[in-house]
Amino acid sequence: MIESASAIYLSRRAVLIGCAVAPVAFTSAKAAADDEVKLVEELTGKTPVESDRIRLDMPVVFPNGYTVPLALDVDSPMTETDHVKYIRVLAPRNPLIEVATFHFKPGRVKARVSTRIRLAEPQHILALAEINDGQILMAKTWVNVATNGCK
Repeated sequence: MIESASAIYLSRRAVLIGCAVAPVAFTSAKAAADDEVKLVEELTGKTPVESDRIRLDMPVVFPNGYTVPLALDVDSPMTETDHVKYIRVLAPRNPLIEVATFHFKPGRVKARVSTRIRLAEPQHILALAEINDGQILMAKTWVNVATNGCK
């Protein structure tokens, strides 16, 4: 039994459009990432490092921007020599970029937070954790809200 192979047909126009759009999409994504790093550098004076030690959990799609759930967790032993000093949550497209700041003390609690925040529009949410050695760990996630939660 012979299986027939289906041919894929691409017009010259489709190939040219694909070649023209791909670099623009890559460039705009890289520019957005550069803007986020610049924003963090302006706010903290330090260059952030994207890390798996900080986890930011938010829904990808949420019906409104008034009460979007957020959960943060940072892997840290919370000892005097290795602990999280604070976690900051940023929403770059909100009227007020800094959404929340949570401070931690070594030996007291785990670096874990759960709350709800307001979002003005669909955007990347940034979570920054400053470790006691001065390093800034960063995590980000995209959240698509259907209605504006900020006025």
